[in-house]
Amino acid sequence: MTANSTMRADRLKAVRPSMILGLVQKARQLKADGHPVIDLGIGEPDFETPQHVKDAAIKAIGNNETRYTIVPGTPAVRRAIIEKLERENRLIYRQDEISVSGGAKQVIYNAMASTLSPGDEVIIPAPYWSSYPDIVAIAEGRPVVVDCPQSQGFLISPEQLEKAITPLTKWLILNSPSNPTGGVYGSDHLEALADVLRCHPHVHILSDDIYEHLMFDGRCFTSLLNVAPDLKDRTLIVNGVSKAFAMTGWRIGYGAGPEDIVAAMNVVQGQSCTHACSISQAAAAAALSGPVDFFVERAARFQDRRDGVVAALNAIDGIDCLTPEGAFYVYPDCSGLIGMRTAAGRVLTSDTDICAWLLDEHHVSAVPGAAFGLSPHLRISTAACTDDLETACGRIAAACAELENVQ
Repeated sequence: MTANSTMRADRLKAVRPSMILGLVQKARQLKADGHPVIDLGIGEPDFETPQHVKDAAIKAIGNNETRYTIVPGTPAVRRAIIEKLERENRLIYRQDEISVSGGAKQVIYNAMASTLSPGDEVIIPAPYWSSYPDIVAIAEGRPVVVDCPQSQGFLISPEQLEKAITPLTKWLILNSPSNPTGGVYGSDHLEALADVLRCHPHVHILSDDIYEHLMFDGRCFTSLLNVAPDLKDRTLIVNGVSKAFAMTGWRIGYGAGPEDIVAAMNVVQGQSCTHACSISQAAAAAALSGPVDFFVERAARFQDRRDGVVAALNAIDGIDCLTPEGAFYVYPDCSGLIGMRTAAGRVLTSDTDICAWLLDEHHVSAVPGAAFGLSPHLRISTAACTDDLETACGRIAAACAELENVQ
């Protein structure tokens, strides 16, 4: 054992490096080396940040808004969040119930770090966003993963939730629309889950709503608190500007929840990053209080991309792709490719093998279901441009056509 290895905290033994970021790094390196890689692994819209948002950031710099802000966020951005939640979600919050952080991921981290004691359990439906269980593990909690297969739309059932709850359960994490599946919890489903939660008042709910404006086929987003307002005193709403406003690099997320939980989150934030970037907070305030008419047009474009990708994937032998109801991902079942031999003689034994083969030999980057807790699947982002999506699907189809059964 080296001296450096003894410096690593024991809590990191349960934490994995981000497979998604690792694949993105590999794809970008291959592209930099001259390979024609199409990266469908990253969840990042290809649209521009709206001009009025960029203008607000430039104005903030000109006004010298470059000093420390208070830990939970500037009054201006928290007012914009409060007004947004009332206007769009019919939810009422006060400023001391809002915390602004460096992205929705940090909001979730702050929540787990400030509320979990060693051994506390967090129920996480799988497939899940890959950071959920690792954030819980860093906070010394125990992720309780509940498999939610494609046959049930990748959504946790009330019966599964009831079975997973124990006296040690501290949180349930819900994400709708879902990353990585695009699954959406409708009103009836949320009401059924709320009925279970009412029987267990010690369980809190983290509702990750970051994809709320990416709903398809005429669906409308419904918050858990719209159907179960009585659960507000133990629900933390997590959201941000990254996806809807194409502001991933600005790093602004926010949490809205009970005052005591938000205060605890601010303690963690105050002793880590202090506060989110002052300029990004000004930009987020402009985003949340400005025009949002482009949401409809962008959602329609994502829906068109979804339709094209789902049709292309379902035309490939060995792949079965459910049609997502929201977000900008598809999560096809690739079990029909397991056990096949590639043209180079490689036998595909897992979804991780499949993704490595597609990237190394066919220059398409996707993320294996192993990163999201449910295999064998692939997560393909439809946030790329239509031409890239069509080319990538063509490459996948051609690659799969060359596969042979192992005798």
